[in-house]
Parts: sequence; structure tokens; C-alpha cells
Amino acid sequence: MSKPEVTESGQDTTLAFAWNVPNILTILRLIFVPVLGVVLLTHPHSHPWRIWATVVFVIAILTDLADGKIARKYNQVTNFGKIWDSVADKALTGMAFVGLSIIGELAWPVTLIILLREWGITLMRFRMLKYGVMAAKKGGKLKTTLQGIALAMFLVWVPDAVTWFWALRWFIMWAAFALTVLTGIDYVVDAYKLRRDAIRAGHPIDYSAQH
Repeated sequence: MSKPEVTESGQDTTLAFAWNVPNILTILRLIFVPVLGVVLLTHPHSHPWRIWATVVFVIAILTDLADGKIARKYNQVTNFGKIWDSVADKALTGMAFVGLSIIGELAWPVTLIILLREWGITLMRFRMLKYGVMAAKKGGKLKTTLQGIALAMFLVWVPDAVTWFWALRWFIMWAAFALTVLTGIDYVVDAYKLRRDAIRAGHPIDYSAQH
């Protein structure tokens, strides 16, 4: 077991894995990432395979909803969970975005901008650990929810004749895209403030309790 790394502010910044249900669900979600890729890309235009791709994606998304609730209810929130929960989310949605672009059902510019924002913010949060842990924000959770709904609607096979469904899924996708960009800007502003205040105070400050 690794020894906790406690800063001058009393904040534990250890990222060691803890064997609890939320963290196990996070690891399970990471395992679902390559499974989704294989199922989606093997027969992308096959109705049964698309159903299975949707099922895999939805189950993985449900583990995200479950691990957060369990962690908060049973006080099992860890720094590992704060960081890797976000990584697992981005890996899962990233696989879905890339897969849909590969098979020509989602424009590459949309996918690339979203991936740049997602992984850019994740890397930034890792770099900011020397100043404090930046936990996920409510806006980020809403963004993840909209992305999940939009991706599930794109993954599932629906006949072209069902025009209202196609219009709805594009509406949700563009809403998710807009929120992805806006929350990315918000995270950058928060990171700047965290670094500035930590340097002024002479030690890391935990901003996770303020959102």
C-alpha cells in the first residue's frame, strides 16, 4: 500500500488504486472501451451488431452513473476515482466518436474538436495535481450525460424513414458539442485561478470542494 502524499494544506494527492466498488466499476468501464470498438467496427452496417454496440455502450455508461452514486453514498471517494473516472468516461466516449467517424456517420471535425477538448482538459488536470485536485464539475457531468445520450442514439440502428429520431439525435449532439466547448473553457479558467492562488498561498489549494 502506498503512503499518502499530503501537502502543506493537508490534502492527500495520492493516486493509488483502492479496492472499492466505485473504482472497480471504473476499471470495468475501461475494459468496455476496446470491446465497443470491436463490436462497432466489425460489422458497422449490420443491424444486430449495432444493437450489441449500443448495449455495450449503455452498460458502460450505467457503470459511470453507479460508481459516482456509490462513492458519495458510502464515502468511497478517492483521488484515483476523481481522475480515472474522468479518463474512463473520455476513453469510452472517445471510442464511440472515433468509431462513428470511421464508418462515416459523424463528421471528423466534430470528433476531433471534442477529443482535443476532452483529452486536453484531462492532461491539464493531471498537470494541476501539484497545485491541487480538480474534481469533475456539474457542467462537466451534464456534458457527459448529453454526449452519452447522443452517442447512444447514433449507435443504435434506426431506419432512415424515422426522420424525427434523426433530427432529435442531431439536436442533442450539437447541444453536447456546445457544452463540451464551453465547459472546456470553464476548466481552463479554473486551472488558471487554482495555479495563481496556490502560488500566492505558497501551497496547493483544493478547488474540488467549491464546485
